[in-house]
Amino acid sequence: MKILSPEVTRLLDKLYNLRGSDSVIFKEMESAHEKAEETKERTTAQKATLQEKIAGLEADSKNLSEQGKKLIEVLKGIDKNAYATVIDRLHINFDPEALVEKLDSSLPETIEKVNSDIESSKEELVKVEEEMNSAITTIEEIGIRKDAAVANQEKLNEYFDLALAGNINITRDSITSLLEQFDLTEEETREAAKILMFPEDALYDYDARLRESEKKSISEVMQEAKNQEVIEPKVEEAPKIEPVSVEPVKAEAPKVEEHKFDREDLIDLFNEIGLDYLDYTTSDLDQVLEHFNEKVIRRNVNIFKENDLSLDIFVDHINLLYDKELEAKMDRLLRIGKSALDIYLNPTVLTKYDYKNLDKAIILLQDSGLDPKKVPLMAY
Repeated sequence: MKILSPEVTRLLDKLYNLRGSDSVIFKEMESAHEKAEETKERTTAQKATLQEKIAGLEADSKNLSEQGKKLIEVLKGIDKNAYATVIDRLHINFDPEALVEKLDSSLPETIEKVNSDIESSKEELVKVEEEMNSAITTIEEIGIRKDAAVANQEKLNEYFDLALAGNINITRDSITSLLEQFDLTEEETREAAKILMFPEDALYDYDARLRESEKKSISEVMQEAKNQEVIEPKVEEAPKIEPVSVEPVKAEAPKVEEHKFDREDLIDLFNEIGLDYLDYTTSDLDQVLEHFNEKVIRRNVNIFKENDLSLDIFVDHINLLYDKELEAKMDRLLRIGKSALDIYLNPTVLTKYDYKNLDKAIILLQDSGLDPKKVPLMAY
């Protein structure tokens, strides 16, 4: 079983988090939703308070203006001398003229101050309403985003279920376009696509261990951890043994098992020689592994590289990648005057014939009085 690297394990931790109800995406949306609701509740109360304040200030401004004018008119109509005896005897400090002067000088400033408070409150009200509307918009957007996130999560779980069942047959574009919705880096997206398109035993093991851990209680997990603690065995002193003459035995060299190429190794090779493994299906990769020969693969890729031809030819004709006679067939066609580009555009001639039968077809054309160079490859 191939062990997953720490980097891939962390990526799987992230992906499995995205698959669950405790997804970081849902948590972030839940936190943002709660914050927006709190803002909406606070600003709604602030708006009501400010509206009440503004209404009171506007009433004060109106009353100051109206009542001030009336009071000035009343005071101007009072003759202080007509009430001199009462004012003197009762020691009343009443001077209509002085009051009128004070009203004339102070009332406009007071009204202006109240009006200024009204404008400030209105500006504050605008800001509060903007904040409130922004919170309301955020709540609505989160609702839409949550619906999309749920749909994306369902699709991600569907892809994982297919991969774990060994039955995934999803295109690269479909997988990458989905993964791009989860705020993964480009490298994470590429690695996650590889995991889904070409699942390995380590993925199955990760999933199995995760499901097993979900069934256990916390106490069971704690007990397992205790059981796994390393206990140093007590070492007893070995009895002394008298030396005995023993013929030396020549130790056999340990057998070295030859490394068997697996799909991960093949993907690494593809990356090295310039092939994008995500362009190939699981069946394609298994087919290459079945006929695997690294030297042949490198040689066949170089044939097209040296002729400045696209390596996409292998996407539709995977058997050319491991065709041991490809070089000989290309050479035979080039020798009769065909161009490398012509061969690239008509690859069927390479897949249709092995070298022996291709040579026979060329000789047959020559025996018939035809020039193989002038005969279109599609007619071969």
